Amino acid sequence: MNDMETPVIELRDITKVYQMGEVKVHALRGASLKVQPGEILTIMGPSGSGKSTMMNVIGCLDQPTAGTYLLEGDDVGHLHDDELAAIRNRRIGFVFQTFNLLARTSALQNVTLPLIYAGVGRSERRAKAKEALEAVGLGHRLDHLPTELSGGQQQRVAIARSLVNSPSIILADEPTGNLDSKSGAEVMAVLQGLNQERGMTVVLVTHDPVIARHTERIVHLYDGEITGNEVVEDPLVAQPERVEAGEIQPADRRMADREAGAGSEDQTPALKPKAVGGGEVA
Repeated sequence: MNDMETPVIELRDITKVYQMGEVKVHALRGASLKVQPGEILTIMGPSGSGKSTMMNVIGCLDQPTAGTYLLEGDDVGHLHDDELAAIRNRRIGFVFQTFNLLARTSALQNVTLPLIYAGVGRSERRAKAKEALEAVGLGHRLDHLPTELSGGQQQRVAIARSLVNSPSIILADEPTGNLDSKSGAEVMAVLQGLNQERGMTVVLVTHDPVIARHTERIVHLYDGEITGNEVVEDPLVAQPERVEAGEIQPADRRMADREAGAGSEDQTPALKPKAVGGGEVA
C-alpha cells in the first residue's frame, strides 16, 4: 500500500529523445512532476508538446532517455520489457480515445481480458468483471455487444476494463474525444466517481479546457517542458442529466448536495465535489 507521503507518480528531470533518421527529436526536456495518491489531474498542451510521450512514460509503454521515474516509490524507468508488461497489467489502467473493445465480445467478456492475462480463474474473472461494470453504472449491460451500446457506454466498458485489476493509476488519453457532450459528461462522471469514492489516482490528457476543469490540477506542457501547474479551485462536477446544448454545471456545493444520488437513466453515478489530493469536503 502507498501512503500519502510517497507520490504515486514522480518524474525527476525526464528527458526523451527519439532518433528520426539523422534527426534527434527532443520530446521531453527535463520534465519533473509529482502526483499524490488520490489526485485527479489533467495534462494539457498543443500538438507536439510532449503529452503523449509523457503518458507513455508514466504508463510504462516507453522508457525515458534520461532521468528517473518512480512509481509508488519504485524506480521503473529502466526495467526490462517483461517487467514493464507486468507493471502495466497490475498497476496501471489505460483508457484511450478509441475504445479498443472486441466487437463480437460482450461487455463482460471485454472486461475480463486483463484478468485472463493475469492468470485469474474463470469464476473469479466473471465476478470481478461484473463488479467493475457495476462500478461504472453498466451492471444491466453485461451481455451486450459493443454495437448494442452507445459511445459513452462503450467508453465506460473500457474504463471498467482498466480498473478490473485494481490498478494504482488510471491513465486516460482523450477519453471524451470521440463523444458528444452528454456522453462525455457520463464518462467524466464515472472518472470523478472512481476518484472520489475509491480514491483512484486519475491522470487525463485532453485538448478540451472544459474537460480539464473537471480535475483538481492542470499541468501545462509546451515543447517538452512543463510550463504551468495550475490548481483548479472549483472543479466542475459532471452531471450528464443537465447537459443541454453543451451546458456543464460548476461544482457548487449546495447544488451538488441537492442532486447527490440522482443518477442518469443508465445509472451513471452522481457526484459531490472534493478537496485537492483526494480528501473529502468537510
